[in-house]
Amino acid sequence: MPTRARAAFSLFVAALAAYAVVSAWSWPSKAGLFPLVMGTALLALALVQFVLDLRSKAEAAQGAAAMELAPSAEVAPELARRRTVATFAWMAAFVVLVFLVGFSLAVPLFMFSYLMLQSSAGAWRSLALTAAAWGFFYGLFERLLRLPFGAGMIQTWLGL
Repeated sequence: MPTRARAAFSLFVAALAAYAVVSAWSWPSKAGLFPLVMGTALLALALVQFVLDLRSKAEAAQGAAAMELAPSAEVAPELARRRTVATFAWMAAFVVLVFLVGFSLAVPLFMFSYLMLQSSAGAWRSLALTAAAWGFFYGLFERLLRLPFGAGMIQTWLGL
């Protein structure tokens, strides 16, 4: 993508983020929390990217070498394809798990499953990391921010 197009896209994303922040500013605190936090972070990052795009345009004008964005030849295409499919399968599994059991149960179930099946963490390390992540997730969202997540469809179907 040409440098001018990248800079224009970065500016467009910054404008969208600014609109989200300005719009959410007058919302009630619980409703506006997510767009304010995410929009502010996105605005800052988009502006940084815009400045970097402008700098790379100036460097390109001076004859500096551009960064190559071609895929690496070190990984076989079949392996890269298999890894990509596995990544998307894990993401889809997380979405289905959230739908079925809700966020509060999906986070530890998914994390433990992923660590056990995809990493070399071992059972105890997987259990410890899962407990730490769930404790952070539960403590931040449900205790500190008081944003309890709803039950999943399984709990709804069973009347729990």
